[in-house]
Amino acid sequence: MRFFALPAAIAFCLVITGCATSRGLHTTGTMTDPGSLASERSLADVQLSPTAWPSQDWWVAYGDPQLSSLIEEALKSNPSLEQAQARARQAQAVADNVNAGRMPQAKLDASITGAYLSKKNPIYPPYVLGTFAWSKSIMGEFSWDIDLWGGKRAEWEGALGHSRAAQIDAYAARIELSVNVARAYVRLGYAFAQQDVAEAELQRASQSLDVTRKLVAGGLETPQQEHLADSQQASAEQQKVAAERAIDAARSSLSVLLGQGPDRGLAIERPHMLDRGPAVLPDKLPVDLIGRRADLVAARWEIEAANKDIKAAKAEFLPNISLSAMAGFIAVGGSTNVLQLPARQYAFGPALSLPIFDGGHRRARLAVADAAYDAMVARYNGLVVSALNDVADEVSALASVRQQIVLEKRAVDDAQKSWDDAMTAYKGGLKGPLTPLTSRQQLLTAQQRLAALESEQIDISVRLIEALGGGFDGTAEVADIDASKAPQASAAR
Repeated sequence: MRFFALPAAIAFCLVITGCATSRGLHTTGTMTDPGSLASERSLADVQLSPTAWPSQDWWVAYGDPQLSSLIEEALKSNPSLEQAQARARQAQAVADNVNAGRMPQAKLDASITGAYLSKKNPIYPPYVLGTFAWSKSIMGEFSWDIDLWGGKRAEWEGALGHSRAAQIDAYAARIELSVNVARAYVRLGYAFAQQDVAEAELQRASQSLDVTRKLVAGGLETPQQEHLADSQQASAEQQKVAAERAIDAARSSLSVLLGQGPDRGLAIERPHMLDRGPAVLPDKLPVDLIGRRADLVAARWEIEAANKDIKAAKAEFLPNISLSAMAGFIAVGGSTNVLQLPARQYAFGPALSLPIFDGGHRRARLAVADAAYDAMVARYNGLVVSALNDVADEVSALASVRQQIVLEKRAVDDAQKSWDDAMTAYKGGLKGPLTPLTSRQQLLTAQQRLAALESEQIDISVRLIEALGGGFDGTAEVADIDASKAPQASAAR
């Protein structure tokens, strides 16, 4: 009977482990295939080229050396980048710590303790009872939690996935910083253009006021016209002050992005950025975009990590074996040599853990892992949809603003001709002095609208570069998520 007792006990334990089961728990998320997102009609009129992906130093194409130096300076000293890099190092350290827990552990302890021992203490030998004695020990310990089902390895691989996502997020922070510097630089350029128009308008309004006052003094105009001209001069002065403030604000924003004090911005000169022309998109855009957008690459790594977390949670439903051993020397007494054979002590203990009833702890952890996976898939799907729509929207906006610029340039040309004709008529004595000044106001208004459109055009082109990944090429770093290996509704026993 004794021969069958142990196997029967083990078989009984294996059967009742079914009480702790993952039955009924599974994921529901399904990753969106980028190729299934229709975009042909939206991008039908856009030129395609396999070399249209932005380069890592995409800002060089704008032909402004000052912009290049500012972005390079920001990438070296911005505090937000240091935070992102620190988070990446922290995630890697977490992965290293999880990996260390998978390995066999060994340690050596040595201690000596002095104590007065009770005469009634049965633990120590009689020759030291009732005396002050030294307890000396030298012990070595070994332990190893054997990973029979790969759960701890999956936990480590999940931590590595989170670490990889954090590293890519740090690269995404670099892209975001370079884009923000470029856009702040565009705003600075527009502020200078506003200042030019405001100064010209102030000059025109001042001349108009002087002429109007002379006409009122001669009885050729009413005081109402003088008040109107004075109002226009005050508005022009306000526009000039506002433009100067816009320059200061843009310079201040750049100082922050550079990680420097406000005086750094004062040294930034007027921008001179070139138009990069109509939008040109890469072919196979929807499919290849998942490897060119850092946020999409990081999201896929998070999904892979969540997949590994589910595997680790399921392994906890299975039995496991751990090993532990201890060996060393223990001796009590001031004159007793601890390093002698009679003082030796050792122990060895394999252990089998079998989950039976845990109050639902393992099921709760697996449910959390399943929900985290579904959340990561949903987030990824949302990013894929928004990424493709971002590109299409920026392309549409760029085409629209370029068309508006063509029309506004025609308006500027017509306003210029109107002013020239008014000046000719004034010099020929056919028109009064206020006529060319009124035409000049219309020209300046058209020039201001044109400056705003040209600034918007460059800003949209920068946003398009960001939507296309900002020069990031993570096609070789995308987590290879195999749908056939995704978490399924299987019950681990």
